[in-house]
Amino acid sequence: MRLDKFLKVSRIIKRRTVANEACDGGRVSVNGKTAKAGLDVKPGDIIEIAFGSNTTRIEVLSVAESIRKEDAQSMYKSL
Repeated sequence: MRLDKFLKVSRIIKRRTVANEACDGGRVSVNGKTAKAGLDVKPGDIIEIAFGSNTTRIEVLSVAESIRKEDAQSMYKSL
């Protein structure tokens, strides 16, 4: 699954266009490397997102095309 779509489906970032802009702006890295929006995400990947002065680290646990809002947090684990 594309990185920008994963961020939207898992509800880490609210809209896909915002996720796309964050990736293009160099604020998202996967496994220590700056990532583009089209990067393939798979379980076990570590994603770091810079939100202003805060950095969020998560581990991808599962990938699903669509998921209910209540179950979205089961797709990742905060580190």
